Amino acid sequence: MLEYHEVTRFYGERRVLENVSFSVRPGCLTGFVGANGAGKTTTMRIGMGLLSADGGYVSWDGAPLTRAHQRSFGYMPEERGLYPKQAIGAQLRFLGEIHGLSGKEAVLRADRFMDAFGLIGRKDELLESLSLGNQQRVQIIAALIHGPTCLILDEPFSGLDPLAVDFMSTVLREKAQEGVPVLFSSHQLELVERLCDELVMLVDGTIRVDGVTIADSDGDMPTYRLEMAEEMSSLKAVRGIRILREGPDWVEFSSSDPGGEQEVLSRAVSLGAVTSFSRVHASLTERFLATNK
Repeated sequence: MLEYHEVTRFYGERRVLENVSFSVRPGCLTGFVGANGAGKTTTMRIGMGLLSADGGYVSWDGAPLTRAHQRSFGYMPEERGLYPKQAIGAQLRFLGEIHGLSGKEAVLRADRFMDAFGLIGRKDELLESLSLGNQQRVQIIAALIHGPTCLILDEPFSGLDPLAVDFMSTVLREKAQEGVPVLFSSHQLELVERLCDELVMLVDGTIRVDGVTIADSDGDMPTYRLEMAEEMSSLKAVRGIRILREGPDWVEFSSSDPGGEQEVLSRAVSLGAVTSFSRVHASLTERFLATNK
């Protein structure tokens, strides 16, 4: 498990991270979201040892993170780090070798991934000759070729078409199913909501949401929707109830009192036939906008 412990970072006198603590569990896809400048890339670079923390530390499986640990990770920087004027196969072999693979094993793994990713016939082509989506595929191969123990991916879906997004999503799910902790950032909140198991939200260098499941990240006052044909105005008298939205035959509300939603349901049943009662989850986009106000 990858864990950040009260990590703080300054650029000059400006504090860009303040006591950032969260974990990325094995087998989980953890979405890392925040506005531009929130500190996501800085956080990821500290995890990879590309930047140092001014306070706090990062651990791997309970021990302070070392260069040996970091060499076993797979990293995809936001500013892509491959060589545009070098042949794809040659640079994948090189990247495999610097991760400790033999030349033969690096070639075998590169060929296996390029075949799976539909690129085997283009191994001798220059990276710059590929479409952006195929360049992204090469970049993810570079992160995977050595069999990483953890994946840290900064905006891996940036600029991809829907087919490439679907392909990348499948790859990340497969790695998570193998037990690899996966942390990735993205501004595509609908994709994060659909793909991720857990969520970390960073606002101005501090953690606002940490490690919650996507489904349970509504906060302490979830929203409920009740539908029935009868007059529902009397339900507003229930203690702790706040009506959020309503229509002729439905109402959405939250309750500040534990069990308040059950009292609303009981009263509704006594009034007549309830056609529907359910919890309404705010979209990740709605929660993101509310948290970043």
